[in-house]
Amino acid sequence: MNEHQGILILAEQRREEIHPVSYELLGKGRELADKLGCQISAVLLSNNKIIKAEELIYHGADRVFLYQHSSLQKFDVRNYKHNIVKLIKEIKPAIFLIGATHFGRSLGPRIAAALNTGLTADCIGLELDESGNLIQIRPAFTGNILAEIKTRTRPQMATVRYKVMTAHKRNPQKQGEIILRNVEMMPGMLTILKAEQEQQINIADANIIVSGGKGLKKASDLEMLTQLAGLLNGVVGASRPLVDDGWIGKEHQVGFSGNTVKPNIYIACGISGSPQHMAGMRNSDIIISINTDPSAPILRISDYGIVGDLYEIVPKIIETIKKTYQ
Repeated sequence: MNEHQGILILAEQRREEIHPVSYELLGKGRELADKLGCQISAVLLSNNKIIKAEELIYHGADRVFLYQHSSLQKFDVRNYKHNIVKLIKEIKPAIFLIGATHFGRSLGPRIAAALNTGLTADCIGLELDESGNLIQIRPAFTGNILAEIKTRTRPQMATVRYKVMTAHKRNPQKQGEIILRNVEMMPGMLTILKAEQEQQINIADANIIVSGGKGLKKASDLEMLTQLAGLLNGVVGASRPLVDDGWIGKEHQVGFSGNTVKPNIYIACGISGSPQHMAGMRNSDIIISINTDPSAPILRISDYGIVGDLYEIVPKIIETIKKTYQ
């Protein structure tokens, strides 16, 4: 284990831009690296020579290992895994962090298996013990408890949820090193004839979320929330019971066992506010709740609370928006 030193984060790129989760990983990684007295590096794989790898340095990285090749335009997990595993075996980081995005959740387990090391998924907290070992904190038992996990093998790997860590303020004066690396292509790759349709919703990126809970009477009533979300240029969210009942897909779920969100406006319709749900949305800028129960826990964290029937209130909001803006 003494061979392994330093921290490495995987910088994800999406639509030829560095994904914000990369800066969040650097923010937390920089904090851990300063406590350990070590370097923090980033690895970025991209087909785009316009991507400014120095942005990773401005956000905390000491080194950036940059891979650029036209083959990286499409996410091929075998090519990504091969090059990253080779780098990790060479530089031997003690800690390797990946964003718990669809990209990271697909790539992380494959890298861990290739390195024969452990992986803690969907972390919401990272700390160090007195010996400098990584404590990985994640929800367990459907979000009812928080588990603290240590990895005996190296590197200590974790995927970290988007929007739970804080990116450091950009510092364009920070110095660092960008190291260009050759991309190695895996032989015998399959030709993709038709790309899988990109997922239509990424609720963690939404600025406005209209969420439904057990106060809804039937699945078709979600259409009312979809209409409101559409008028606000937002997306529909849901508490876990609606997902468990098959009313809506898991990509819409908000909470510890779903997605952690920080929209500008979060509208909770018929959601009482279980601890696991509120932990996933309580950092929203403005929280608006509609509930018939004046003692509902979610009202205690809401900026605006409406005690009433969502079947009366939501249609009135929709009607008012239409009259005002259409």
